[in-house]
Amino acid sequence: MISFKHRHFKKEIILMLVRWYVAYALSYWDIEELALERGLAVDHSTINRWLVRYSPALEASFRTKYKKPVLGSWHMDETYLKIKGKDVYLYRAIDNSGQTVDFLLKEKRDKKAALSFFYQALGQHGFPEKITIDKSGSNTAALIRINFTLYLLLLLTGILLNISVRQNKYLNNLIEQDHRNIKRITKPILGFKSLASARATIQSIELHQMLRKGQHQDAANLSLFDQFYKLAA
Repeated sequence: MISFKHRHFKKEIILMLVRWYVAYALSYWDIEELALERGLAVDHSTINRWLVRYSPALEASFRTKYKKPVLGSWHMDETYLKIKGKDVYLYRAIDNSGQTVDFLLKEKRDKKAALSFFYQALGQHGFPEKITIDKSGSNTAALIRINFTLYLLLLLTGILLNISVRQNKYLNNLIEQDHRNIKRITKPILGFKSLASARATIQSIELHQMLRKGQHQDAANLSLFDQFYKLAA
């Protein structure tokens, strides 16, 4: 259970205001104004602190307890965000049905960053049959490294595992279209001030997008906001 002890506001109010921010293309000042209309005097900086504090725990709760399995064909790509005017890179993957596989925000766009993303995604979902990427050299190098490791595993154990890699920019339009949902929510932010804040914000935005896609195990029985609130139960 996520602790909300010693907070001036009740858990339900904190979760509601955080959800508004990551669900809609609104700024912290917009949320502050909306809250005031409901008799809640909450400073925009307080809402930001709540998001940074609770986003990792909410996303971890969803990832470990409620996320549905994904299909075995993935589309992977990276997009960029701004932190103090500098580009950082959001690695993302979805399956053939558009369900989010995983995401990871990294400061650099290179083989090491791509490997970190793939290791995280594989640790969560296991090995897919196929991954579609564009012509990115770092993503290609990372998958070659993974498949080489799987080949060594075959020699040592006899276990056959291999990821089919398909490189085609046009076949990867599915993930590029999916990036737009994240960009739409982050547009009012006009750049992040720190990597920690960016990571926490992206965690919550990606989490809410997964709920919208019906990736919560109880999606058929709970409303979107009840799914979100349940993560803190």
